[in-house]
Amino acid sequence: MLSRRAKFRRGSLHGVRPGDVLELLRDGRPWTRAQLAEATGLSRSTVRARIEVLQQLGLVTPYGDGVSTGGRRPALLALNPAGWVVAGVDVGATHVHAVLGDLAGQVLQEARVDMEVAEGPEAVLGWVTDAVTSMLERQRRGLAELAAVGLGLPGPVEHSTGRPNNPPIMPGWDRYDVPGALQRTLPVPVLVDNDVNIMALGEQQVHLPHVSDLVFIKVATGIGAGIISGGALQRGDRGTAGDLGHVRVSRGTGVMCRCGNEGCLEAVAAGPALADRLREAGVPARTSQDVVDLVRGGDRTAVQVVREGGRDIGEVVASLVNIVNPAVVVIGGRLAEAGEHLLAGIREVVYRRSLPLATQHLRVMPSGAGAEVGVRGALAMATGHALSPSAIEQASQRLGGGVAAGA
Repeated sequence: MLSRRAKFRRGSLHGVRPGDVLELLRDGRPWTRAQLAEATGLSRSTVRARIEVLQQLGLVTPYGDGVSTGGRRPALLALNPAGWVVAGVDVGATHVHAVLGDLAGQVLQEARVDMEVAEGPEAVLGWVTDAVTSMLERQRRGLAELAAVGLGLPGPVEHSTGRPNNPPIMPGWDRYDVPGALQRTLPVPVLVDNDVNIMALGEQQVHLPHVSDLVFIKVATGIGAGIISGGALQRGDRGTAGDLGHVRVSRGTGVMCRCGNEGCLEAVAAGPALADRLREAGVPARTSQDVVDLVRGGDRTAVQVVREGGRDIGEVVASLVNIVNPAVVVIGGRLAEAGEHLLAGIREVVYRRSLPLATQHLRVMPSGAGAEVGVRGALAMATGHALSPSAIEQASQRLGGGVAAGA
């Protein structure tokens, strides 16, 4: 992955905007104006003009003095994480979790409610707008300081429009204008994605910040993967990248899936499928949580069923590892709470069936971000957009401080 400095060296220096300079300041360390000029190739006067715009926006703040090289000590500059705030929202099948955070990813306020997504978009999004507004008030921040909202949904989403696309457990949500509904109260950019994609972002943000190639696999009522390759989330042409649950597996012959096909991974290894197998074996289980509780309680049949489900998942993950070549495969979702039994089944097949070179340094591990992974990913998605060069340029133009590209 190219360093931020290398990106400047590749392109036209005349196109370096205030937001491009801010990209350098997002690396977490303070910079001098001279260092920024060297990294961008711009003159110091042009860098000074870009910094002035960012300071007017409240995004850059002094950070003390640097080391003198013989004269006056240079002033240091850094990203001001308190300049703006962003909101992240994780909508699950039975809950909604919202947080307000600063530009460094620090959670400032949070709100949570038990609510069925099947109650419909008006009810769910109405709660979201009320929660975000209330959190802003508690932080004594105005709507003008809210830069963006990121939101994850438990179903397929057309990311370019933010509209759910035929989501199976979300009646009333198909093609609903989620951004438009939120923007009636929160007039800022609204980014919407499916839950497993924001989980991948959250895991990287919280637990694996230096890993640029990872796969996050959610195992719950369904099975899906969020794929980060080369540091970028891969959504695919229609947003269906990572839909592992509907890949055919060898043990699925004769098993019908809710999608209408036969032999899908979800139909044999997701939570409801494992609960069905336990009931067939005389063990009372109805939900994914029942399966997890039985495994934690030491039920041998549940342990065997979960281990076998892990092998089924490993069959698909092994092919994904050969194709994508991640450094880390993270297992999350409700069934991941069953612990090492699910992971052991996945590892068993992945390390046996993937190419030796692809698994030489591969780690297959549980989520380190835990239950917060979804909402933290939504927060990261909102922050990434709010601090993108194009968004900063639009903000500077609204301020009246936009800098012409050729300046």
